[in-house]
Formats: sequence, structure tokens, C-alpha cells
Amino acid sequence: MTNRVKIMQEMQEAASAAEAMSPDKLLFPYKGVLYPRVLCSAETFEALGSFESREDDVMLVSYPKCGSNWTLQLLQDMVYSIHDKEPPAIIPKLEFGSPDKFEKLKQESSPRVLATHLFYDDLPKSFFDKKVKMLLLIRNPKDTAVSLFHFYNNNPVLPPCSSWDTFFQDFMSGKVCFGSYFDQAVAWNKHIDDEGVMIITFEEMKKDLDAAIKKISEFFGISLTEEQIQLIAKMGTFKSMKEKSTKSDVECLQVIFRKGEVGDWKNYFTEAQNQEMDARFEECLAGTKLGEMINYNVHCKS
Repeated sequence: MTNRVKIMQEMQEAASAAEAMSPDKLLFPYKGVLYPRVLCSAETFEALGSFESREDDVMLVSYPKCGSNWTLQLLQDMVYSIHDKEPPAIIPKLEFGSPDKFEKLKQESSPRVLATHLFYDDLPKSFFDKKVKMLLLIRNPKDTAVSLFHFYNNNPVLPPCSSWDTFFQDFMSGKVCFGSYFDQAVAWNKHIDDEGVMIITFEEMKKDLDAAIKKISEFFGISLTEEQIQLIAKMGTFKSMKEKSTKSDVECLQVIFRKGEVGDWKNYFTEAQNQEMDARFEECLAGTKLGEMINYNVHCKS
């Protein structure tokens, strides 16, 4: 059994525990943000504050459903698989799991591939002290909202939503797991020019995965040949990963990859919802560097 499958089985155990809980107990608040109870805990957050990063850690940051699991597997392929190594049997998202995971991470050899959905100000101080390189993955807010809606209804660790209309209002008010999309984007926009921060979009990865892999590997200083880049891209298309997850016996792996499309929001948004989202984007991100990278007029206008 591979370590990757072991991690997924651990996630499956969490999902099974969630199925025995009432929907209103599945999320819990910590410092004003909602988190999945069976994956996160206040004790883990407190232990995370003193986590010791390393200068060569490979760090991925994203809001949920922006392509983080897809990109995480690509990073693991770049660091581990291409060199015939297995990723460690530890959930790479820092906030997931029990506090003892940080002791286990201390024993792992470098470089370590790590990930998080946390806000900029909630990241451990050591990441900034050590000037760890961080890849920020973003996706247009309309497709992100639709993807998160389906994730709520297909993932037992999250409470199901009665309707898209209800979920949309929760998304806009930030009353969803991991908080407000726009609050996180605004916070990161302040640091978009910081040394050691690189932004990549879900949409550009979908358009040219080979170029995205090359760009990411060069940012982290991972030496890959053109042949290796092409191999990782071939193994790592969204379609390929979805097919592998469908064949997997681990149910929660099948939930992670749904459509991975650009523009699926057009099947859900009403005109009033379009106007509300457009106005929020205009208020929060229009004219910013991060807003320009999202390319809102191309991806979020009918």
C-alpha cells in the first residue's frame, strides 16, 4: 500500500466518523472562521503556531476548490515520484490531522511538500522568518463557489446544502468552511510582490499544463528535464487524475475531483447572483494585481 493511499484511507476514516455526526456539528468556529470538525481541531491550530518550517519547504497555499489537490499531486510528482520516492504518510495540509503530525514532520527529509487553506495572517511565523517560497493558487470566484457547493453536498465531512441559492449567500458572506474567498484574496493581494511568493491560476494550468509545471518547478528550484515535465503533465491532467480517483477503492478520493472545468458557473448563477458577485469583485479586487491575474472579464462575464 502506498503512502498516498494510506493518507486517503485516513481521510476516509474521518469521513466515516463524520457520517455519525449531525450536520450542525460538522463545522466548528476558530477565530471567526469555520473549519471541518473531523479534519481540524483547536489543538492542532495551537500546535501549528510553533511549527518549524525549513527554507527548502515546497509550500502551496489556496482557497478550497481552486485546484489545490490537483496541484498538490503535481508538486509531489515533481519532488517525489520523478525521483522514485514516496511522499510521506502524513496529510500534507498543515491544518488537517492531530497535533502530533508536526513531530512526525520533523523527522521527514527535505524538501517537504506542504499545503494549506489558511489565511496569510494565520500561517506559522516561521514561514516568513525562513523566507519559505510559497505558491499561491487562485481560481475565478464563480467557478470556485460552484465547485465548493458540490463539494459540500458530496463530502460527508461537510454539511449538505439545501439549495444553490442558500449556499451562494453563505459563500458571499464567508459563512463557509475556511472563510471568505474575497477576504483571503484581498489579504494575499497585499503580498503579491513579496519575495518568495508566486501566483498561478487554475485557468492557466488548464490551458497549458506543461508550461505551468515548468514555471512552478523553476520557481521552487526543482530541476526537471523536458521529458520529465511532459511525463508529469501526462500523468497530471485533471482528466487523468479523475480517472485514477474513480478507479480507487477510497471513496473520499473520488469526491475530490469533479469536473475541473472553466465556466461551469454559467449553469448555476442567476442574473441577480451575477450582479452581486460582479459588484463584490469590483469592490474588493478590481484594479489590483491579483484581480488582473484572475482575468475576471474573460472568465466571469457571460
